[in-house]
Amino acid sequence: MTLKQVTEALVFASPKPLLTKEIVAALRAAGKGSEDPEAQSFAEAKEADVIAALAEVESELVASGRSFRLVERVNGWTLVSDPSCAVWVRQLYPEAKPTRLTGPQLETLAIIAYRQPVTRADCEAVRGVAVDGVMQVLLDRGLVKIAGRAEVPGRPLLYSTTEYFLQHFGLKTTDELPNASELKRVVLPAAKVEEPSAPAADGTQPANETNAADAIPPGEATQPSEVASTPSSETEAPVAEEPPPDESPTPEAAVDEGAAPEADDTPPAPPA
Repeated sequence: MTLKQVTEALVFASPKPLLTKEIVAALRAAGKGSEDPEAQSFAEAKEADVIAALAEVESELVASGRSFRLVERVNGWTLVSDPSCAVWVRQLYPEAKPTRLTGPQLETLAIIAYRQPVTRADCEAVRGVAVDGVMQVLLDRGLVKIAGRAEVPGRPLLYSTTEYFLQHFGLKTTDELPNASELKRVVLPAAKVEEPSAPAADGTQPANETNAADAIPPGEATQPSEVASTPSSETEAPVAEEPPPDESPTPEAAVDEGAAPEADDTPPAPPA
């Protein structure tokens, strides 16, 4: 028995993909309570030894032309059927029809995958259309997750791909995406960040802001302002009382200086 055979048996018997550290833990657990010298020798294997044994199994399966492959995914090592046999293997699962993504959904997913973490506004700036509905579909299918908030005004949500995204597309990391090193360096349009309005240099505030000193609390009466020394145009001036029209001034009434004497109604005497 060799380490290559043991690791192959572990991967074949596991109902789920196995990480390298899980295989090492199984080897150590088997050698701890066993008196078999081979089991005890395999218990001393390191992760590098296990990876080398698995790589040898992978190359042998490809060279022998077998209908299955040993591959490493983001969640561990697993055995899968050869993609060239998909036409016949699919007939065993007629009800399991894959759900395909639309063009807009793939475009949005590609932007997130290459530029994650990214905000929804940045995705809209690249595509030029709203992505609210598309983003919700990607969240519901588990391809995208919320990765936090951006340190910009408003603190919008950040989105990134999930582990299921890597499993679905057969990747270990996003660096294995096609042309990842080139596309990640391409400058893309970014959403405009609205900065908070600042006061002007002369100390005046923007028109849409109200000075706290000028604001009047609701329900509080304003104080009366000081009365000017001169009456305003709306103030009524005192009106002098006029004598009744049927009364004439008496001879005893006071006359101002320089007033003309009253005319005498007596006719002049005839000449002698």
